[in-house]
Formats: sequence, C-alpha cells, structure tokens
Amino acid sequence: MPALMRLDNLRKSFGDIRAVDGISLAVEKGQVLGFLGPNGAGKSTTMKMAAGFLEPDDGKAFICGIDVFRDPVAAKARLGYLPEGAPSYGEMTVRGFLKFIGEVRGLRGAALRSAIDKAVERTRLGPVFGQTIETLSKGYRRRVGLAQAILHEPPVLILDEPTDGLDPNQKHQVRRLIREMAADSAIIISTHILEEVPAVCDSAVIIAAGRVIASGAPDELTEKVPQEARGSLEQVFRHLTTGGPAEGSKAA
Repeated sequence: MPALMRLDNLRKSFGDIRAVDGISLAVEKGQVLGFLGPNGAGKSTTMKMAAGFLEPDDGKAFICGIDVFRDPVAAKARLGYLPEGAPSYGEMTVRGFLKFIGEVRGLRGAALRSAIDKAVERTRLGPVFGQTIETLSKGYRRRVGLAQAILHEPPVLILDEPTDGLDPNQKHQVRRLIREMAADSAIIISTHILEEVPAVCDSAVIIAAGRVIASGAPDELTEKVPQEARGSLEQVFRHLTTGGPAEGSKAA
C-alpha cells in the first residue's frame, strides 16, 4: 500500500544550526505515527516542512503522492494541520473561525454547515461555540485548532502536540478521536509526552539533533530501554543516544 505521507531526506538549517538533518519516514492509511523527541530536537521544524509551511534546504515531502512544494495547493487540500500553539484569530468566535476555515477549504452551504456541526461534535466545542477564541482556555483553543484541522476530513493529518493543555478527560477524548480518524487517514503526531505513544500510536520515531535515532512499534522501542530509564522522554532519549543508563539511575 503506498504511503499517504512520505518524507524523503528532509534537511533544514538556520544559520549555523542544523535543525533537521536527513529525516525520512512514511505513513500509510490506517497508521498513527508518533514523532518524538526532546525540546529542540527538530520536531516542529520537520512538521512545518511536511505541511509545506517551511521550505527545506534539501529533500522532498509528499501528501497522497503529490509533491508538497511543486504543487502546494493540491497537496494541502488533502492535509489537515494542527501547528504548534494552535494559532487562530482571537477576535473571531469559534463559529466564525470554523466558517472562515471551511470557506477557505471550498465548503459552502449545507456542506459547510454539516462539516462544522460534525467537527464541533467530535471536538466537544458546543459549550463555547459562540464565544470569541481569545476568551477560551488553553484546552478549548487547542480543540478549536483540532476542529479546523479535521473540518474537511482530510486523508492526511499532521498534529503538533494535539493534547497540549488538555485535562486528562479531554486527552482521552482526543486520543479516541484520533484512533477513530485513523481508519481512513494517515496521521503523524508530534509529541514530547511518552504516554501518548502506546495510548494512540501504532509506530513511533524518536529524533534528536534533527536525526532519527530509533524507530519501531511502541513496545519494540520500550524493549530497547531498561526499566529504570523509562520515566520520561528525556531519560529514554539519553539512553538511546548514549547507550548507557539514564542520568540519576542506579547502577546494577
């Protein structure tokens, strides 16, 4: 089965800093890929290039077989993207913002109303539908960002920290929604939360300094790390990069 999302040897530097150094991956329909790494590892930069919002120095990105940089309009029409921080227009109401996004996506009339109703129901935004976004909590703003990403039911979803700012119950709801959408989509989730991976992902990639240092099914990655090094992503990262025990762990 051909991958719905494919990254080939992406590279990006900012001055003397190499943020992304040759990252390649592929995600098929029905797959949820966890994209992990500590802060500064290059996750968000990679996601921005995959979504066509940042041009790479080298490498290519494909959405449904379409080159993101040669045919960006066609590629992005098939993409739902939740960027870091879920930027939006604070003075707009949730209703107005989703209507605006739907119209940008080419939805009109009954199709637009149906898409908004479905996205609002799936993300539990009903209680704040008429409020301006700037008055919402961080968790609700995050859910508005998720609603706009899934509004047009795209075959590819790129979600940068989708549960950031959500309480435990909200996290559970979003994770369940992601699993539901995965049946017909290819999804990449960028996260620094280790528990996110076994909860929602089929496979995972861990990066550091802009390079892939480990990949595989969640249980396969866990088996590579001793029990004492599994307490946080930073400990897992440290073990995988050094091959030794995590800092602060007791020697056997």
